[in-house]
Amino acid sequence: MRLTIILVAPARAENIGAAARAMKTMGFTDLRIVDSQAHLEPATRWVAHGSGDIIDNISVFPTLAEALHDVEFTVATTARSRAKFHYYATPAELVPLLQEKSGWMSHAALVFGREDSGLTNEELALADVLTGVPMVADYPSLNLGQAVMVYCYQLAGLMQQSVKETETSDEFQLQALRARIVRLLGSLDVADDIKLADWLQQRIGLLGQRDTAMLHRLLHDIEKNIAK
Repeated sequence: MRLTIILVAPARAENIGAAARAMKTMGFTDLRIVDSQAHLEPATRWVAHGSGDIIDNISVFPTLAEALHDVEFTVATTARSRAKFHYYATPAELVPLLQEKSGWMSHAALVFGREDSGLTNEELALADVLTGVPMVADYPSLNLGQAVMVYCYQLAGLMQQSVKETETSDEFQLQALRARIVRLLGSLDVADDIKLADWLQQRIGLLGQRDTAMLHRLLHDIEKNIAK
């Protein structure tokens, strides 16, 4: 499975270098950056010792949505306090989740937010699942490079699995399911039921391939009957 690391608006070149070094150590190669040019500073390469190939191939995007244009499954890192209504996975819990997804998806992304403020609510809404590192200390804090290392270490085994060819009809099925649910809620005139909409959207990322297909069938039957 291809796993892309995305850093949103990183402010310090040293942190980008540390993230690249962590990626290189664990076998990750694809780094994307959103809304930042900090990686162009010399300090990036000083810290990313031996990881120049990752720095050389960084892709830069103006928004997170654009950085996710070819990603089928998105995992976003956040503090537990930011995930009140979301399913929240530890790094270890991501392993079986992504292993299942690798059977019918070829590209996932792990998104890290700003050093000082993390990801916005709008950016978190783009994720299929939220994750965070459990902390014991009274003042929990991991810098960006450390956080990337924790996840790369935990998920490195997935990089050893060959990327499976997926049928075109199976691509981006979770995204299609989200869109169908939004349209259905609008048709039923319950789109303003925020708790219901949030609950549905935030559980979609947990669905396996068979459950996703079955829910598509159910929505198709509901849509067909509404149209009569």
